[in-house]
Amino acid sequence: MKNLAGVGIWSTQLRHGDPGEAAEAATELEELGYTALWIPDVGGPVFDAVERLLSATRRATVATGILNLWMHTPEETAASYASLTAAHGDRILLGIGVSHAPLIDSTEPGRYRRPLAAMSAFLDGLDAAERPVLPGDRVLAALGPKMLELAKERSRGAHPYLVTVDHTRQAREALGAGPLVLPEQTAILCSGRDEARAIGADWLRGYLSLPNYANNLLRLGFTEEDLETVSDQLFDALIAWGDEEAVKRRVDEHRAAGADHVCVQVLIDDPKGFPREQWRRLAPVLNG
Repeated sequence: MKNLAGVGIWSTQLRHGDPGEAAEAATELEELGYTALWIPDVGGPVFDAVERLLSATRRATVATGILNLWMHTPEETAASYASLTAAHGDRILLGIGVSHAPLIDSTEPGRYRRPLAAMSAFLDGLDAAERPVLPGDRVLAALGPKMLELAKERSRGAHPYLVTVDHTRQAREALGAGPLVLPEQTAILCSGRDEARAIGADWLRGYLSLPNYANNLLRLGFTEEDLETVSDQLFDALIAWGDEEAVKRRVDEHRAAGADHVCVQVLIDDPKGFPREQWRRLAPVLNG
């Protein structure tokens, strides 16, 4: 049974890092008490990575955060999900998202259009597959009102990425009491603001260039200037930085705002490195 209580880890390294180290890290993360492992997708064999993480763990949920619907077919997705569930039990959560126009149109101009309709069609395909992925086994990368409504109607809930506590509150209000709200929260363990910005500002700037994230933050009340300059106000709202207690406070704020589960993404100065020391430092505070 999928465990979506507590705190999970969202990690690019678990997907794209050295496979052996990723497996070792997954085993340790489960031992440290993290209940779910979340990995991104920009195409390619995402279910190979899911299988490695499932094989390295016994209880943890493995979630795609998110599976890019433009880069996979519903039929192939459903078949992979069914095969892995048969082998490893009910431990996979399929997070699905529409990605961003600049990424999809870069290889095929004009392909990214009508994202809400594209999501509906993908869900139709999962429903119609020989071995369907049921609504209770999937969540949507929902930011805006229309996608949140679709998540409420056709999935187990929402996995919003790069969001504030205020967005978590709005998502809970939009979804109501039943569906899950599973936000990602970025964190940096550091000694002060200068160190935090040295690690996180350029990382954040890359996401702010993508329309879906930028538009969501504008809806939340930030200004174009906040986005252009990566203002301290915006930085602080999106990234929990400081010591372990600062990260815990932000996770607790998400929970108070209605989150069922928070997946923490830890940034370090080496963007390709596994932040295993930081995961260990956070575990007693977040999972104690």
